Amino acid sequence: MDLPDLIPIFPLPGALLLPRARLPLHIFEPRYLAMIEDCMKTPHRLIGMIQPRDMPGAAQPTLQSIGCAGRLTAFSETDDGRYLITLTGKSRFRMIEEVTGFTPYRRTKVAWTGFEQDRDREETDSGLKREPFFGLLKRFFQKHQLSTDWSSLKDAEDELLINSLSMLCPFEPDDKQALLEAPSLQTRRETLVMLMEFALRGGGDENVLQ
Repeated sequence: MDLPDLIPIFPLPGALLLPRARLPLHIFEPRYLAMIEDCMKTPHRLIGMIQPRDMPGAAQPTLQSIGCAGRLTAFSETDDGRYLITLTGKSRFRMIEEVTGFTPYRRTKVAWTGFEQDRDREETDSGLKREPFFGLLKRFFQKHQLSTDWSSLKDAEDELLINSLSMLCPFEPDDKQALLEAPSLQTRRETLVMLMEFALRGGGDENVLQ
């Protein structure tokens, strides 16, 4: 697929998309309804997910420099005009400059260089030790009262496991950005472990959950 130089962007705090992963979204704001309609008319059907830097509610928040573009791969419309969509991550990108005017949503010129691995084969993590990793994960899920299908999770391939947890775990937007910018799957897993361990310490408290 040819990657375009200009894409629409969806600034959404805490919403992380990673290459080859799927992100379901519920679209109801008029400007983003228009974005979806315009996106479906393009051959690439790409939308850039990106983290805003400012507090939620800012009229025009500044944005992180790196996001991830997803291809619109599923679409349905509710009776009251909302859209339920799924984006499948294709590649990270670096913002060059925003393009103003003509649309109610934001658009930016982007560069795809430096993220060639995103468009290549699925990654593996040779350093992943599953038994201690799942031990940490269970403690993290217990603390945050999260549930999951553990059998499916344990059977998941390295990339699906690490990327799904990076997207779904309740981390702060800056932490999600660190996971996005990790240069390899192993680095992302190391960052994920660090964030879970930090959370179990209560954000710095020494009483680590055993």
